[in-house]
Order: sequence, then structure tokens, then C-alpha cells
Amino acid sequence: MFKKRGFILVVLSLIMGVGAAYTANRWVTAQVVGDDDAQGTHVVAAAMSIPYGTKVDSRHIKLVEIPEAVAPAGYFTALEDVEGTVAKISISRGEILIADRFAAHDQGSTLAALVAENMRALTVRVNDVIGVAGFLLPGNRVDVLSSRKSTNRRAVTETILRNIKVLAVDQTATTQENEPVIVRAVTLEMTPEQAEILVKARTEGSIQLTLRNPMEQQMADEPEPEPEPAPVARKPVVAKKAPTRPVNTSSTVTVIRGTKVDTTKTKT
Repeated sequence: MFKKRGFILVVLSLIMGVGAAYTANRWVTAQVVGDDDAQGTHVVAAAMSIPYGTKVDSRHIKLVEIPEAVAPAGYFTALEDVEGTVAKISISRGEILIADRFAAHDQGSTLAALVAENMRALTVRVNDVIGVAGFLLPGNRVDVLSSRKSTNRRAVTETILRNIKVLAVDQTATTQENEPVIVRAVTLEMTPEQAEILVKARTEGSIQLTLRNPMEQQMADEPEPEPEPAPVARKPVVAKKAPTRPVNTSSTVTVIRGTKVDTTKTKT
């Protein structure tokens, strides 16, 4: 009798264990996937790392399925929507692609697609000094200094542009190297008004680039330009006139009366 009761307890324990495991499995599945009404959606993700400025083709992307509730805003649902675009930032492998990080590329160079709306790309010639000893890389931010001679032959240096984005160095819009590379030209992104200021400064004198900290996004206070000293006004030289002697216009008349002599002065 005791053996039969023990057997029944073992069977009941097994049934309760299986039921508990099944219930736990259903609960975990519901927490991960969501309820039964949740639907998945296909999104485009990066099949490999996509460097900044790279034109996307089929080998860079793939389709993955994720719950629609966790899909980010602006995601792509078809591979054809991403192919042919240019990456505006570096994309990591497995990252879900969104429209704000890619630019349309219809024709011309890939650099043209990286220029923001209402902005211009301007290339300036640099050397190892102007180019910050080769430490400039695409995506860096720089300030532009201008040096020129003033009207009184004094050297004047001022910061004319701030927080300017570097689009490319030489003919490279992206690089995987962090080592300094001496380049001959740097392409900067700026507004048309800033481009006019830079070209004018380069014509009047020399320019110098200064590298900014990438975390420093706010604009520094614009310094007031140093006023040029006013030219010293020379006093007009007045010629001194020679003193003139007064003209004697009087005459003397002598009258003799016997032994008496009278002298009288008359004016003419």
C-alpha cells in the first residue's frame, strides 16, 4: 500500500513539474516576443560596417525581422530604397538603417551628396602647418584664422569662421586611419556667405586652420575686431609773412620869417 501511494506521489510531482515548466516557458515567450497579436516587420540593417561617405550597394545591407513596436522611426523596408544612397555618418554592423543617415545620390561625385542643403563645399590649399600637421580628418570641425597687413603695415590676425565641418582631405571623404597624413588640400562645408569671406581673406593675406574639440558644439563669442589706429592728421603749415615797415606819408614844411624859423609836418 505504501509503495502504491509513493508511486502516485511521484506521478503527481512529475505532472506538476511539467505543468510548471510549460507555464514558465509560455510566460518567457510572451515577455520576449509580446502578446499573440504583436506582428513583426522586415527592416533593412547593415550587413557590414559602412564608413562615412560610402555609396551603399547590395553587399552592405540585409533584411531582418523585428517586432513592429520596436522599429525606429524612418526605417527602410526594402533593400532597393537604400541601394545607391551615400552614408552621411559611419554605420556599425547590424545597425538598423534610417533615412536621416543617408543622402540621395543621383549623379556626380559622392561628395556632392554629402553637402547639406543650402551649404557649399569649398577647397583650400594647405601645407603641413595650415593643415594642423596632417591631423585633419573628414568629419572634424575647424576654425579659420586670417592674417593680413593693415593700412599702417601692422599685422592683423582674427578668427573669421568658426565650427566649420571638414568634408574631405585631398580626394578622400573617408578614412579608417587615425595617423596624421600630410595633405595638399582640405574641402570645407560652409554657407555661400562664409565662402565669400574665406575667398576674400585668402586673397588679402594668409589663412590658418585650427582644430576644434569634437565635443565642443557651441559657438564661441565672436571677438570684436581690433580697431585700426586712426591716421594722425597733420597740421597745415602756414607761411610766416615778413613784417612790413609802415610807410611814412608825412612831409615837413619849413617857414622862415626874418630870424624866426618854424617847421611844420603835414600829412599827404
